[in-house]
Amino acid sequence: MPAPLLTFGLRRERATLPWWIAGTGLLFLVQSTQSQDLYGDPAALARLRETVGANTAVIAMSGPPELLTSIGGEIVFEMFGFAAVVVALMNMFLIGRHTRGDEEAGRAELLRSTPISRRAPVFAALRLAAIADLAVGAVVFAALAGTGLPVAGSLLVAAATAALGLLFAALTVLAAQIFEHTRGVYAAVGTLIGAAWALRAVGDSGRSGVVWASPIGWGQQTMPFGADRWWPLAITLAAAVVVVAAALAVLDRRDFGAGLLRSRPGRPHASRALGTPSGLAWRLQRGLVIGWTAGVGMLGMAYGAIADSIEQWVTGNPEIAEFLPGGAQDVVDSYLALTVTLSALLAAAAGVSAALRARAEETAGRAEPILATATSRVAWLGGHLGVALAGSALVLLAGGTFEGLAYGLTVGDPGQAARMAGAALVYLPGVWAVVAVAAFGLGWVARAAAVAAWSVLGYCAVVELFAASFGLPEWALRLSPFTHLPQAPLEPVTAGPPVVVGAVAAVLIVAGVLGFRRRDVGY
Repeated sequence: MPAPLLTFGLRRERATLPWWIAGTGLLFLVQSTQSQDLYGDPAALARLRETVGANTAVIAMSGPPELLTSIGGEIVFEMFGFAAVVVALMNMFLIGRHTRGDEEAGRAELLRSTPISRRAPVFAALRLAAIADLAVGAVVFAALAGTGLPVAGSLLVAAATAALGLLFAALTVLAAQIFEHTRGVYAAVGTLIGAAWALRAVGDSGRSGVVWASPIGWGQQTMPFGADRWWPLAITLAAAVVVVAAALAVLDRRDFGAGLLRSRPGRPHASRALGTPSGLAWRLQRGLVIGWTAGVGMLGMAYGAIADSIEQWVTGNPEIAEFLPGGAQDVVDSYLALTVTLSALLAAAAGVSAALRARAEETAGRAEPILATATSRVAWLGGHLGVALAGSALVLLAGGTFEGLAYGLTVGDPGQAARMAGAALVYLPGVWAVVAVAAFGLGWVARAAAVAAWSVLGYCAVVELFAASFGLPEWALRLSPFTHLPQAPLEPVTAGPPVVVGAVAAVLIVAGVLGFRRRDVGY
């Protein structure tokens, strides 16, 4: 029964998978266009190579400087690591939903009642991931070759990206056999993604063999548009085969619905906090909030660590200044404003994920028993939205604080931590405005809430990061709430714009709560 399972899986993913695939291709398309505009001249590329070759922090963030021998290699240097994380996350969520997620929801048990083998759902999930990864490879190849880069190098980048996705799909299958719950699977694979990034950064910055312990490093060591080495892909694919074999061995021996590692039994009596809707919402989402906070905090530290060297980098490569909010006039603050904006977008993603958890609880049937008690609809939804708002604020604050801390350590100014924390909070009304779209959707268009919220966040990301590349008109820029906020710490902060954006967010949230009071639950 593999074909019907695969068809069913494709149907389930028809609304989300195309966005992952298109988004990955867009990353390479935009980077290829920008890099060829900036460094198409061999002299400009040579200046970049000279500057970056002496900057350990930039190498740790991007990749081996050996890639900078060609314009295509420069694109891989800039973008492959980030695209690798996106593809790894795509495979993690895809496999997690179709393996451990289906077991938790009871769908796998229904499938097992039909005449299919124990391994059939896993093979169907792996085939679905393979199709997704091949599609990613195809769009990456089209983006690179379509912008005039050599076909051989473009094909190698596409193959490396797809192979990396297959490996993380295999790792997620293995994690799904070890852990009993989806959150454990995501935590384990997310940790592996972070470890792969860290090992690659350590290996590249130290010019050591540690890079060969990282799947991301294997992809970059193919050296596209230069040496064009195909053999590192054999390591990635061989590792994927070994991991899948291990996962199948565990699958054949574990109990259905259980994992190799059993969860600890809970306490005999619930704490007082679980007696409130807010306490329950926090208990359900604390892992998500902690994970996002730690991830964005570490990213902020990485950004802050290279802030002091950004002026030297821009001096050697003045073309970069046009992508900074303040140009070359105040390079460091321009860079800090750009990176805090990135943290704000990630905080908004964390908030949207937390807000949409209410919809997941509702469709899984767990909200109705709670609402059958004396708990009001406003209190129940308010608990989830409260976690979303507070959690996104915590994520944003962590990003700004740790970026300021790392920057302050490099320049000997401890006060930068407080300064950057304050700058990050300037973007909080914009973050909450994006979360408010999810809240409004939950109240009035529940089935389309996820699509609406993620679409708005994606649009804001395009406006904030790629507006100059796409030549967007002024009216299109003003549709993003972040456009109306001061670009701290570059621009002076006034109270008016944040208050107005915050008020719009409050109106949308109140409207969403009122809509939830009126509609049927579970539809």
